[in-house]
Amino acid sequence: MGVRKRKAADARKEAMKTTYVAKLNDCPTSPRKMRLVADQIRGMDVDKALALLKYSSKEAAGRLEKLLLSAISNWQQKNEGERVEDNSLFVKTIMVDSAAQLKRFRPAPQGRAYRIRKRSNHVTLIVDSRLAKAAKVEAAPVAEAAPVAKPVAKKAAAPKKVAAKSETAEKAAPKKMTTKKAE
Repeated sequence: MGVRKRKAADARKEAMKTTYVAKLNDCPTSPRKMRLVADQIRGMDVDKALALLKYSSKEAAGRLEKLLLSAISNWQQKNEGERVEDNSLFVKTIMVDSAAQLKRFRPAPQGRAYRIRKRSNHVTLIVDSRLAKAAKVEAAPVAEAAPVAKPVAKKAAAPKKVAAKSETAEKAAPKKMTTKKAE
């Protein structure tokens, strides 16, 4: 592995240390139905999202509830000794992507067959702490604004070029021939 790829890989590893992800692959629910529930909890605090998912009548809500509990558990594994309630966790990102489709046929009239597509999806849920973001913003050093050098415009050169173009245009243009009538 080259130096550039190794640096990129190390940067990804460092970023993953502070990212708390849970994934659900090949869930046998239509992505469209899953997105209805996912859109409800996006950006919500974890405790409110769990309450909403617990009492929702959608089938996808039960699966997302288990996934959210898994993401919280992943956060606890990386932050031992800290309480979830004190860090005000929220659903930072939730993505629902389509997965493989099972294609089936249903008998139809006159010897035909209608295709049935049994869809499935992948869900990725990322949880983050609001307090961790505030600490990062406060810890970031503030750079002083250095005066920026303004580029100097070359105004004198521009009109000369325009004049030169107009002279060449006159030379290139054919002159009109005038004929005098014979008297």
